[in-house]
Amino acid sequence: MTIAAPEHDTHDIGEQHVRRRELAAFLRSRRERVTPEQVGLPRGPRRRTPGLRREEVAQLSAVGVTWYTWIEQARAAHVSPQVLDAVARALLMDPAERAHLFALARAADPRTEAECTVAARSAIKVVERLAPYPATLQNARYDILHANRPFAQVFGDPAELSPADRNCLWLLTTSARWQRDFLDRDEMLRDLIAKYRAGMAEHMAEPVWKQRLDRLLAVSEEFRELWERHEVAPMSPHVKRYRHPVVGLIRLEHRNMWLAPQSPAQRVVAYVPADEESEERLERLAELAGEQGTG
Repeated sequence: MTIAAPEHDTHDIGEQHVRRRELAAFLRSRRERVTPEQVGLPRGPRRRTPGLRREEVAQLSAVGVTWYTWIEQARAAHVSPQVLDAVARALLMDPAERAHLFALARAADPRTEAECTVAARSAIKVVERLAPYPATLQNARYDILHANRPFAQVFGDPAELSPADRNCLWLLTTSARWQRDFLDRDEMLRDLIAKYRAGMAEHMAEPVWKQRLDRLLAVSEEFRELWERHEVAPMSPHVKRYRHPVVGLIRLEHRNMWLAPQSPAQRVVAYVPADEESEERLERLAELAGEQGTG
């Protein structure tokens, strides 16, 4: 008796074949583009292949010739991030080509963490232009890549911290100032942990996500207890209360503006006054900053 495969399984298998063929064709096109001279190999008198030979790519990337051949023949069921990384380097891929390679293979790029810490100048301009509203540029892990002056006035200056500590989840968990001045801190921490868990589901293979998690688990029993609840939460606007030592209570609505639809995703987080009193108090902070700058 023959049983038909479920429709969704057939669709998944078909998509896998398409991806393998696209990956194979992409690698062949990149291989044919790179000359032996570009990678320090002799051209030799009998070269008919445009660009590099398969065995040369395998040699440069320290991958078995048979395995690399299978990849180019769309026969490899799963290609590891380590192999993709080595092949991308051997074929001198630029960032766009590298991202396309990993997307076709449905693999997490082990170099994503380095790229995610770089803030584009245009994004920094957006953050600065939002003054007198506090604003930051963050990545999907809540690392603070850039903060404007109002943010530093309200929450503290991230530039004064070590790079490893410039992270909202880390500060919400460990910072005495944030624990003191964030009136909704306990609720915020629970919510942010749930959002981190939801975001991490798409980045399980990326070491930098696990490194951040392991560091938090090691320093905070409170974090460990909340993490073990396995709660998840979506990104959504919300209003939180902050107690500033000079101007008093400020109520701010958190607004996210994503700058990229895919990894490495960055977003501008703007903290918009939720009422007239908060607006006036932010303006007062801006005036005080101006007076200090001219004094």
